[in-house]
Formats: sequence, C-alpha cells, structure tokens
Amino acid sequence: MDSLAQLRAFLHVAERGSFTRAAEGLGLPKASVSVAVQQLETAMGTQLLHRTTRRVQLTADGEQLFQRARDLLDDVEDLQGMFRRDTATLRGRLRVDMSSGLARHIVVPTLPDFLQQHPGLEIELSGTDRRVDLVREGFDCVLRVGPLDDNTLVARTLGCMEVVNCASPSYLARYGTPHTLEALHDHRLVHYVSTLGQRPSGFEYFDGQQYRTLQMAGAVTVNSGDGYSAAALAGLGIIQVPRLGVRQALHDGMLVEILPQFPAEPMPVTLLYAQRRHLPARVRVFMDWVAALLQPHLQPVGGER
Repeated sequence: MDSLAQLRAFLHVAERGSFTRAAEGLGLPKASVSVAVQQLETAMGTQLLHRTTRRVQLTADGEQLFQRARDLLDDVEDLQGMFRRDTATLRGRLRVDMSSGLARHIVVPTLPDFLQQHPGLEIELSGTDRRVDLVREGFDCVLRVGPLDDNTLVARTLGCMEVVNCASPSYLARYGTPHTLEALHDHRLVHYVSTLGQRPSGFEYFDGQQYRTLQMAGAVTVNSGDGYSAAALAGLGIIQVPRLGVRQALHDGMLVEILPQFPAEPMPVTLLYAQRRHLPARVRVFMDWVAALLQPHLQPVGGER
C-alpha cells in the first residue's frame, strides 16, 4: 500500500478500535489492514497502537498522528473534488455527535433524504448526552444543546430552544398544580446532572430582570435526556425541558405545562468543529443541512463566534 492508504487503514483501526471492523469498513482483508499499519509504524519509527486480544488503543504517538492524518486525508479528498459542482459526488465518512433527543426527534427521521442526496457519504451518529471530546474521539462536528465549556473549538450558533416546565397528570393529581414559586416548596423536582455526583442546580426561573435558581427537593436524579423525560412521565416530579423534546407528550396530555410565567433560560444550540484551515466539503454540507433542519424549531440568536 502507498502512504495514504496506510494512513487510511490506521485511521479506520483507531476509530473503530478493531482491525476486523476496520477491514470491513475498507472492504479489505484483515491481514492487509494489519500489514498496512505495521508498515506505517515502521516508516514512522514508532508504535502507534496498543494491541491486545480484546481491544486496540492509540499510543501517545498514535494520538498525535491521528488528528494530523485525518486533516491530511480530508485535504486530499477536498483536492480531488475541488472542481466538482455536484454535491451528490461527496464521498467519505462523517462522524457526528448530538443529544439523543435531537437525534430521535429531528435528525434521524430526515436522514434518509440527506443520504439520498449524497449517496457517497457514510454517517456515524453518536446520540448521547455525554460531552464527547471532539478532537480526541475523532468527531467531525458536534451538535450541542446548552452552554459551551470549550473555547478551543469553532462554534456556529444556530439558535435557542424554548424551555418549558411540565409534569405528568398523575403527579399533579397527587401534589396539586403550582401557580406560584412559593407553592414549589411542597413539590418535587426531577434533578438533572451531566455527571452523577454533581450538585443539582434546582428550578430555574426568570424574575423579570434576571434568571435565578430555587432549590427544590427531589427523590430522583438522572444524567440523560431520555431518563429525565421518562421520570416526569412516571410521575416522579417536575422537569424543565426543551419544548421540542416533549411537544408530543404535551399534545397527547401525557405531560402538562405549568408555571409558564416563570420560564427557564432558553438553551443555546450550537454546532462545534475543530479549528482547521480547510473544513471538508462533506462537513460543511452536513452542518448546513442540520442548521436548515433545526431553524423552524429555534428562536433566533447571533451567528458564529
């Protein structure tokens, strides 16, 4: 194999954590992929992968090479297609991450249309509420809901999601429907934290001048959007959640909106990608598609920073 093919084999193994899965993705024999990586390690003069019988992991040198190799191969693909005018000729793999709710409600149902327009693309979609490491885990872009905590990435702000307060009819039948903030002292909040063990933030509300937080009791703490909504549906307490994620449950009467006069702060929705001189065309096209897809569901805010 030539040097580019060796790099491509190395990237597939690193991303999939397996020579077998990498060979399947490349359509090559496993032995050919193994030889290609060995040849690359010989040429680089260092070990790039830790190999065990159960998994394959990047070494420290392998981690340094990983992102450089991705950038190089992306640039090569862009050069090969720089004079193409038809975006249907886009080729390659896209690895993206977003919340499970956005994936389930918005992106996945319309993904067939996108792939029909771009049949040469393959998409690896991670639907998780965990804050992934975009660079280390090899993501092309991340669709994030909520405040940002990493200023080393390029951020394209798409808008904000309206947040509603709601609870199930069974919960309200048991505890009553609150109409004031004072009434919340006799209620329960389903607590949400990104990592179990963190201190829950409480009930957020706008007092007419600024957003404040009211500490509330609650018997259940979750760390996923799906678990958060499920806890409310089970009657375990009040939640504050983007309207988009519970609109069907509200429409069907499975959840009831409460205290609309005390909304939580809208949640920003942002596309994140790594600092790069040239963003691959397939990534730009995907991000533009996602932005257009979400636009009807968002409140407008500013653009890129």
